[in-house]
Amino acid sequence: MPKKTVQLDRVIIRFAGDSGDGMQLTGDQFTSSTASFGNDLSTLPDFPAEIRAPAGTLPGVSAFQLHFADHDILTPGDAPNVLVAMNPAALKANLKDVPRGADLIINTDEFTSRNLTKVGYEQSPLDDNSLESYNVHPIGLTSLTIGALKEFDISKKEAERAKNMFALGLLSWLYDRQLEGTERFLNEKFGKKPEILAANLKALHAGWNYGETTEDFSVRYEVKPAKLNSGTYRNISGNLALSYGLIAASRQSGLPMFLGSYPITPASDILHELSKHKDFGIRTYQAEDEIAGIGAAIGASYGGAIGLTTTSGPGVALKSEAIGLAVALELPLVVIDVQRGGPSTGLPTKTEQADLLQAMFGRNGEAPVPIIAPRSPSDCFDAALEAVRIATKYRTPVFLLSDGYLANGQEPWLLPNVEDLPDLHVEFASEHNYTNEDGTTEFRPFIRDPETLARPWAIPGTPGLEHRIGGLEKADGTGHISYDPDNHDRMVRLRQAKIDGIANSIPNLEVDDPTGDADVLVIGWGSTYGPIGAASRLVRKNGGKVAQAHLRHLNPFPHNTGDVLHHYKRVIVPEMNLGQLALLLRGRFLVDAIGYNQVRGMPFKAEELKDVIEDVIASA
Repeated sequence: MPKKTVQLDRVIIRFAGDSGDGMQLTGDQFTSSTASFGNDLSTLPDFPAEIRAPAGTLPGVSAFQLHFADHDILTPGDAPNVLVAMNPAALKANLKDVPRGADLIINTDEFTSRNLTKVGYEQSPLDDNSLESYNVHPIGLTSLTIGALKEFDISKKEAERAKNMFALGLLSWLYDRQLEGTERFLNEKFGKKPEILAANLKALHAGWNYGETTEDFSVRYEVKPAKLNSGTYRNISGNLALSYGLIAASRQSGLPMFLGSYPITPASDILHELSKHKDFGIRTYQAEDEIAGIGAAIGASYGGAIGLTTTSGPGVALKSEAIGLAVALELPLVVIDVQRGGPSTGLPTKTEQADLLQAMFGRNGEAPVPIIAPRSPSDCFDAALEAVRIATKYRTPVFLLSDGYLANGQEPWLLPNVEDLPDLHVEFASEHNYTNEDGTTEFRPFIRDPETLARPWAIPGTPGLEHRIGGLEKADGTGHISYDPDNHDRMVRLRQAKIDGIANSIPNLEVDDPTGDADVLVIGWGSTYGPIGAASRLVRKNGGKVAQAHLRHLNPFPHNTGDVLHHYKRVIVPEMNLGQLALLLRGRFLVDAIGYNQVRGMPFKAEELKDVIEDVIASA
């Protein structure tokens, strides 16, 4: 008998298991088929920090959450409607996030006494009625997979590895996801191993057929495509979007791009991706350490390329002296910091926003740099273009602050038209720019553009444009080494004025205030955009009035930032740190900003922020 189909407007699914169970791959493939179907979506991969945690233990649990809907959504969702738990550790680590009444799909084959003991279960939760408030679907995923693959000439261990494909096939049937995309992926991945390819394809279809025939699932679900703006879309992660934005910036500027980098989680994917694009004039250098990476990038900038370095917070600490050197040299440089939990090694696979003050002040002396922050995975593309624009136009290092949530999260991206991308072409110095009293001419490397205060960018080897570089203070105009106190004061103020002047070329801060008479403003930066937006929607749905603003440019702030802040009775600043933006806003604009802070390594939940906003509205 055909099974009943139930219409849903959105679903949140979390896949969880050992890091070797392929949960990230399973989530990626389900996400790809969901994106192809046309749903709006947002994802949250959750990686274990231990490289090889013991199998079946809590530190080794890997999870992937996907929120997809028939309408515009902003976050990966607060709580899963469905948890796929591949072992007891996965169940125990994630059950606290699952609301009562949700579906639990549990791989019963892994609920052995040994695995239960590893995570502190005295009795199996499948037998002690502790899960009675959930819709439990106990399935022997491992044994069913092995049984489906018994005809293949592969080991039992190799057959067990395909259980994630069985689970993917089952979930694809349950939510009407097509298998063609996963089939193409498997053909590409295992094309040279035909027996392994055939086994994984068989496991995938066996999972689909199990859903079709089992009595455990009496209904399947349908989430219709979302109504998105017209155009061509693709699914994209933050690190991939950032990489594409950098490539586009290189093409739009007509300049080669050089990445000097040292691998570090969660920024390494940018190095991996850019290394594939030598045909676009991209050169990548995996250095022996963080200092060598940025040193090479500065050298590339001196030579007329777009110098770029990627890292996370610990790497920024090592690069700080070289960033100060680039400030003194006044050369374009893009420093990408994909933030993670700290301090020290901290939480390398989790997310945080705690490097803002490090980016703003983490250098010796007065060494100002502009700072920008993307707000979503797809926005990383535009943020990369903006970082290169500022770096090349103003001859300055630029910080781009992404974070682990943005880097690894995915969402649909509307492909831009190439003709709509900004023109980033740069004019290099080509002739003498100063006339002496006796009529002779010479090149002076620190004579500034009157509009931007940027100094000329002279390519080494250009006849007549020889000039001195280095970290010692330079004389205004001539660029000679200078220890004159008044000159140093002047150069410090000129470099600061140059950064402050960037505000003239950035848009005003926009405010989303539908009624126009809200008393409370919620302002954020970076990846808090989605949770703040989702929470504001919930508040408005409940009849509350709240305004929302989001800062892309954190140094300098947009010109109207102070006016926006002072327009509201209360200003809330949610951050995944202990109040760094709030500190800057209080100090700069004398506004009594209310910080709401967490450093749990996970993004905010919309429901949590909704309660905070409603409390402040009531007090206002």
